[in-house]
Amino acid sequence: MKNFRNTVSLFVVVSLLFLFSGCAKPPEAEQKAAQSAMEAAVAAGADKHAAEALAEANKLKQTADAQAAEKKYKEAKQAYIDAKAAFEKAAGAVEAGKAKALEAATAEANATLAAAEEGWKAIEAEAARLGKKMKAQKAELATDAQAFGENLKTAKELVATDAVAAKAKADELKALVEKWATSLKDLATAPAKK
Repeated sequence: MKNFRNTVSLFVVVSLLFLFSGCAKPPEAEQKAAQSAMEAAVAAGADKHAAEALAEANKLKQTADAQAAEKKYKEAKQAYIDAKAAFEKAAGAVEAGKAKALEAATAEANATLAAAEEGWKAIEAEAARLGKKMKAQKAELATDAQAFGENLKTAKELVATDAVAAKAKADELKALVEKWATSLKDLATAPAKK
């Protein structure tokens, strides 16, 4: 009878071990939650404005995926929970990233506008110095000077509302300055007509 009790006890213990080891299920709910958090972060712009935080969250999710594939469900469950939190953190960092990008675009637009404005002053000074050699280009220069002034004003106004558009306008002004700088340089080095 004693052997029978020991055998039954051993059978119960082994059965419970199999039961508990077989009960571990894949962390599907946590995986779906992490996936949803990832999609929300990307939709919010984390790939552009919080790329580092998004990359860290993706690493956590990849670790969780690998653990789930290896049937390490307990570890995978925690890794998915951590990944979800990291994706939410990345989504939260988007606004700070946007503000930082806007600040950089504003500074770049202002610097380009200042350089273009200084460049145009140098163009006007060089055109005045060249005097008679500028006879054929005076009308074109006057037209471009008026356009430059109007576009400069527009670009300066845009800086406050749309720094990216202001930077694009500033680049156009810079190109106009470079065009005239090249033309005037060529004109200055050309031999005088008799």
